[in-house]
Amino acid sequence: MPKQLTEAQIAAFAREGYVAPVPVLTPAEVTRHRAALEAFETAQGKPLGFPEKSKCHLLFGWADALVHHPAVLDAVEDLIGPDIMLLHFTLQTKEAHSPTFAEWHQDDAYFHLDPAEEVTAWLALSEASELAGCMRMLPGSHLRGKATHVDRPDAEAIIRRSLAVEGLSPEDGVPAPLKAGEMSIHHTHTLHASGPNRADDRRIGLTLSYIPTRCRPTNGVRPMALLVRGEDRYGFYEREERLVEELSPVARQAHRRGVGLFGQISGTRS
Repeated sequence: MPKQLTEAQIAAFAREGYVAPVPVLTPAEVTRHRAALEAFETAQGKPLGFPEKSKCHLLFGWADALVHHPAVLDAVEDLIGPDIMLLHFTLQTKEAHSPTFAEWHQDDAYFHLDPAEEVTAWLALSEASELAGCMRMLPGSHLRGKATHVDRPDAEAIIRRSLAVEGLSPEDGVPAPLKAGEMSIHHTHTLHASGPNRADDRRIGLTLSYIPTRCRPTNGVRPMALLVRGEDRYGFYEREERLVEELSPVARQAHRRGVGLFGQISGTRS
């Protein structure tokens, strides 16, 4: 019996490579977590950027709470099983009326895992409409396996190392709009992209990259990952410890190490 998704949603994920929308957060939770994020940004005088936006669950209590949210993990468990690690977390914000975009790509182009069973939960802390530059998915593309990517650097790309699959246009695929508090989940081989934010509000998205503990890194680096449910019987990853004190020296040290190791496996800093 599934915990969060319906049988129809699980079947759709197998067939299409993604499922959306999945309700997760209450309006009160959205308000509280967004306020915590934006309070830090206000104190810093700028939007949260690199390196803090990468693996920010190791720094901020609001981020730690979201990666452990029961509704998020129940939906992920319905797709990959009960032994779950968080491999990566990136805050993906597009400011209002900004040209920021994401090329067509697969997440496995950055992760290089075997088996390729990572899933990305994309959680919206603000409305992610088509106008705001929501994600677009190419249904069924995960069934083709790993695609060839090329480096396509661009100052407006939301991923610092912008990998792209050639031959696709911004209008291809289908939109996956989300309301604040909803998420989508897509397979690591599902091709996806997103366009600029033409809306009056920021588009705040969290990319939570979850793996079953049986997935192993394949490029000779042992990155850090956080066990968020179940048990790890394999030991493929250096274990992250759950955040105890927000922005403490211990937290910052763990964050620096985690971001550095992830950069080695992905070739990117976001």
